[in-house]
Amino acid sequence: MPSVEPSAPASPDVEPAAVRLRAVTDGVVMLAGLSGLRDRDPEESVRVLLALVEQAFAAGRHRVEAEVRADDADTRRTLQRAGLRPEGVSRGRGTDGRGVPVDLLRLARLVDDPAPGEPGAFLGMLNATLPRKRLIAQGLVRDDQGRVLLCELTYKTDWDLPGGVVDPHESPRQTIGREVREELGVDLPVGELLTVNWLPPYRQWDDALLLVHDLGTHPDLAERAMLQRSELRAVHWVRPEDVDQHVAPYVARHLRSVLDGGAGELEDGLPV
Repeated sequence: MPSVEPSAPASPDVEPAAVRLRAVTDGVVMLAGLSGLRDRDPEESVRVLLALVEQAFAAGRHRVEAEVRADDADTRRTLQRAGLRPEGVSRGRGTDGRGVPVDLLRLARLVDDPAPGEPGAFLGMLNATLPRKRLIAQGLVRDDQGRVLLCELTYKTDWDLPGGVVDPHESPRQTIGREVREELGVDLPVGELLTVNWLPPYRQWDDALLLVHDLGTHPDLAERAMLQRSELRAVHWVRPEDVDQHVAPYVARHLRSVLDGGAGELEDGLPV
């Protein structure tokens, strides 16, 4: 079995002769020469990669990684069968045969990851490969005149409901409570779920699920709020008929559905 090469990369116009390990940093090696797998039987390719991974771990390395073109599904599947889990995409980091930038997919296996076939290996790979949809949790606050509380944000021109993106291992209710405390400086009871809204891609954002909970009626909230100035410029009470003037189109559709009694399941703000 070949030894680990030094970290100097090969010339970009030279195809590596064979799959091998290349040092990256302390404890980390990369699988180089993956083009050498193209003419091999798939089962043999998996055996070659498994042997190299085990060689690296036996030598005291704790991480084996690889980069493959995002459109090279065959090599990606082979790497995953050897236990390397997808970690993300490096946009434009590689080039194709014409020198055109292409995206690269980064995969890696750690020394304490279950080996293929061991308990936990399948679920770990499934967790790494399944889509991860953004989840947003917001709250609807009203005053005694039926107006809606909207936040004027520092990082975009459109106003929005209080709330934010749900952090890993955090429930939507916890997110709303945390965001309200951080941005408004108050604690509000998180009430019933009003709606689940699927948001299609919008500008630079991919799709997401948006949950809106009822935060109750609090006529004095704008006066007693202690705003997080890095996030909010101000908060405003807005009449339902004036909402469209201040929010993004998808938020306007969403709020109209909620305020008109169309709570429940929505897609792009419209009842399903």
